Formats: sequence, structure tokens, C-alpha cells
Amino acid sequence: MLTLAHLSDIHIDDDPRSADRTRAVMRYLESLPGPLDAVLVTGDIADHGLAEEYGTARDLLASRFPTAVCPGNHDDRTAFRRVLLGEESGGAGNGADGGNGDGNGADGGNGGGARPVNRVLRLDGLTVALCDSSVPGRPEGFLEDETIAWLDAVLTGSPGTPALVGMHHPAAALGVPYVDGIGLRAPERLEEVLRRHPQVVAVLAGHAHTPASTVFAGLPLLVAPGVVSTALTPAETAERIPIDRDLPPQFALHVFDGRRLTTHVRTVI
Repeated sequence: MLTLAHLSDIHIDDDPRSADRTRAVMRYLESLPGPLDAVLVTGDIADHGLAEEYGTARDLLASRFPTAVCPGNHDDRTAFRRVLLGEESGGAGNGADGGNGDGNGADGGNGGGARPVNRVLRLDGLTVALCDSSVPGRPEGFLEDETIAWLDAVLTGSPGTPALVGMHHPAAALGVPYVDGIGLRAPERLEEVLRRHPQVVAVLAGHAHTPASTVFAGLPLLVAPGVVSTALTPAETAERIPIDRDLPPQFALHVFDGRRLTTHVRTVI
């Protein structure tokens, strides 16, 4: 049995509010009395992609648990890699192995400044591949050829190990028009890869600032709630940008029993 904490959209900026909400979630995770096998953060770490925002986020997200993070549309790849991940902007090309050799490392695998920042976390009996769906300067998502090839290689390399595939942008509509308008473009590119690899158990995403579940490529698509704010459905608001900043931060707990994933959403007060 594996338990994974999945949070998203912390949007660190110069307002202490975002940091306070992120700190509350991480404090909750660090105080859990039972086992937690990993922390996954699916994008929009910084609100403006600034180095100082990533410095704050790096400290806030520091954890005793294995952690994997991918960028969102508010993130800057170069600053993300250099400050948050502590990697140089240049370096080697794609890689897919855990960083410490014991199944618990996360490997960026991508050098080169503005190249996609793809991460893989190898746990005992589960591979987690986080793809960079960000498009520099744009709010919508897209998986570049390099990322598609990287994901296919990661999944090909562990055909007998169950896998989760995650990214920032949801690959299917969620019924929130503002979010759906800036979702993942050309999702069929992702679907083609997923259908070649039957060991994939589910797809994870963020971006929507609301806990949601649907189906994509015949798999569960599980969207983490937002830490910084919560998005509302058309039944709850007529605002074009349907954001509630007063609701408390939330995150998801995914429990994997070796065959299927069960998701619980927790509110941090």
C-alpha cells in the first residue's frame, strides 16, 4: 500500500497569504502519524516565475518525504530549474532514473534552460512520471515532442511496474469554462502514449484549483484542489474567473493498493 500527497497551485508571490497556506498544508503532511510515501506538486509553484518566489517555495516544500514537482503555466522553466531544483540551466539531455538509486529519487532529466522540466519518481512498486505541460508565455498547456518521447521512454523502461502520469493541465474538460478554455491542447498526443502502456493506473493534474475527477484515455483523471484558492462551477458563480479565495486550502491523498488508486481530499483549517 502506497500513500501519495498531491497538491497543486500554491502560487507563491510577495503576499504572505500564499506562503501561509502552503506552510499549513506542509505542516499537516509532516505531522501525519501514518506512512506517507511521496509528495507530488503539479505546477504553478510561483505566481510570477521569479527567482525569489522559487526560493520561498523551495523552503516551504522541503520535506522528509520523497518529492516530485513539475511546472505550470505561471512558472518559468529556467528559474524553476535553477532555484527550486538546484540544477544548472545547461547540462545533459533527457534521463529517466531516480536520483539516488534506491527508488526514491526524482530526476529532472532535462538540461538547457527553457527546455521542458520533466520529472520521474520511482517508488517501490510504482513509477510517477510528471510531465511539463507548460507553454512559455501562454496559459494553455501542450506536451512538446521532447516530453512525449521522454514519457514514452520512462513507461517503456518499466513495463511491469504500475505508473501514474501527471502534469499541470488537465487533458479533459471539467465543466468549468474558464479552466477548460486553457486546458491541455492536442490531448490525443498524450492518449496515444497512454494507450501503448497498460501499466498506467491514472492521470494526475492541477491547474483547475478544484478537486475533480473524470476519465481520459480510459483512465481516471484526478485533479488536485488548489492550495491558494478554489475554483467554482457555473452553478456556484457567474464570474468569468470563478475563484474563491476565502475557502481553506486543500490537497488530495491518493492510496494505491498495487492495482487501483483511491483518492481522498483533505481540507486544512
